[in-house]
Amino acid sequence: MSSLNKICLHWTAGANYPCQVDLNAYHYCIDELGRIYPGTHKPEDNLNCYDGNYAAHCGGGNTGCIGISVCGMAGFNLSAKQTKYPLNQKQIETMCCLTAYLSIKYGFSISEKSVFTHYEFDKKKTKPEGKIDITYLPYLPNLQIEKIGAYLRNKAEWYGIKIKSNNYKFEKKGNYYEFTCNF
Repeated sequence: MSSLNKICLHWTAGANYPCQVDLNAYHYCIDELGRIYPGTHKPEDNLNCYDGNYAAHCGGGNTGCIGISVCGMAGFNLSAKQTKYPLNQKQIETMCCLTAYLSIKYGFSISEKSVFTHYEFDKKKTKPEGKIDITYLPYLPNLQIEKIGAYLRNKAEWYGIKIKSNNYKFEKKGNYYEFTCNF
């Protein structure tokens, strides 16, 4: 049996709040306020993707892979860089903090092989499908597509240091979770 040893980062290509389709596809969805909603499937469901009971977020790469998605980017036009539902910095910060938390929880380090965007994963396939999540951060419009994955991994590593120092706590707040800061 495999272990949970990687995370694929996505955007939902929907509105800024998760819908049932999003919750079925990803283990965690992050709304525009930075609230984290657990998906229908637990990360452990992706230890065995042959039983049909798993989050199918990363075609050909779901086994052992946790899917995290920020909510937004519906109708995104890559060349015009426009959408009615842009991602915001709070969502991205939360995604990076959650990435760090899960890498610590499941015992793997953050690297290009263990934490990647769906775009990065797709590019390595024999027959890429043209995935564009995550290729644009509206609050950093000049960040090049090829540097976004590294930017997100660096942020996640920074949050990992803070989490290990007990500066951030993962807390349940009704039907969602949030990270609280203990500075």
